[in-house]
Amino acid sequence: MAELADASVSKTDVRKDVRVRLPLSAPLGDVPHFWPSVWPIRPFQLDIALVLWLLLRLWTQAALQVTVRVVSLIADVSRPSGETAENVQRDYAVLKRRINDAGLMDKRPVFYAFSITTNLALFFGCLAILFLVKQIWAQALTAVLLGLISGQLGFQLHDSGHRQMFASNWKNALVGLITADALLGMSYGWWVQKHNRHHGNPNDVDLDPDIDVGAIVYTHEQAMARRGAGRLLAMYQVYFFFPLTTFLAWSMHVVGATYLIKEDSRYRRLEFGMLAAHAVIYLGAMLFFLGPWSALMVVVIHKAVGGAYLASVFAPNHKGMPQTDSSTRLDFVRTQVLTARNIYGHPLTDFWYGALNYQIEHHLFPGMPRINVKRAQPIVKQFCAERGIAYHETSFLQSYVELLGFLNEVGEPLRAAKVS
Repeated sequence: MAELADASVSKTDVRKDVRVRLPLSAPLGDVPHFWPSVWPIRPFQLDIALVLWLLLRLWTQAALQVTVRVVSLIADVSRPSGETAENVQRDYAVLKRRINDAGLMDKRPVFYAFSITTNLALFFGCLAILFLVKQIWAQALTAVLLGLISGQLGFQLHDSGHRQMFASNWKNALVGLITADALLGMSYGWWVQKHNRHHGNPNDVDLDPDIDVGAIVYTHEQAMARRGAGRLLAMYQVYFFFPLTTFLAWSMHVVGATYLIKEDSRYRRLEFGMLAAHAVIYLGAMLFFLGPWSALMVVVIHKAVGGAYLASVFAPNHKGMPQTDSSTRLDFVRTQVLTARNIYGHPLTDFWYGALNYQIEHHLFPGMPRINVKRAQPIVKQFCAERGIAYHETSFLQSYVELLGFLNEVGEPLRAAKVS
């Protein structure tokens, strides 16, 4: 309307019957030019309905623009500084393309065929030696070796559950079922669903099943909620941690069987049959070849060593690293990198950990064959450096210093409450 006014003549030039022609190109938005080409000044009157319509249109457009801007600002504030929605969506795609271009997601069936054959030969060879030797010390030593081999079978189960081994899903499932249910006596279906939930929500205090563990507490809230003997245990859990790991295998037996009883599982009936066969054959052979007391000793050592071995690998991977919850969750890449801890690579370390010492790379690409993970590390480290994402890697011993320091810190409020 300002331009319309400017286009008109000043009051001093107005004559009684003069008519002033207005430019039809006046910026009135999309409003149709339904005014006549001339406008008498003397009977100057505005169309109130038209003015209201224009004001409403301008207000609606402005409100829409403000709303879009506010939503965009809220989204930007909720992300780390300098990070945009487009960058977040692009980050993992860029990293994945680099990994794929390096051929690191390609399956390695020959390696896994060799690994499976070796593990089976060692497992049954160890059982044969166990049943042949008669000295107690030799039986105890063989039971220790059997526990370590069972740990390696645990890595075999892990890789099959992530479908790292073969392109065909049924082949991975077959290896997993035989390894878990028949050889180790634990539920394949239970382990896969639990581990997948962990991978989707690592160190999330609300969603990660590995944080909601019975004996050990991993948050101050869990510690303060303990009562009785559990409170005392949480108070000094840093001292009980290693002894408690010897019960991990028994816990996995019980929890896996409970899961199959209460929950639906794809291979539920098959797993029940395989677990029953495992219990009968394993315990029956121990009793038949060793007698009751030696059998009891061997079973206790076997399960204790196997459980402690697996715990020694899994515990340092995330414990003591940043935790998230519903108000602090991050995008996929940062969630997987910032909540994980790597252990320096070495051929012996890689073997002991089943390549899970490259925990960051494994969490970013859980389907990557174990043998390729080491080669993925420099690609991931470079990517994190480019994006300014903290990448934590430490030594074997320092990882336990950090782990035990964290467990001690979590129990501190309970000790402080006891003193006060």
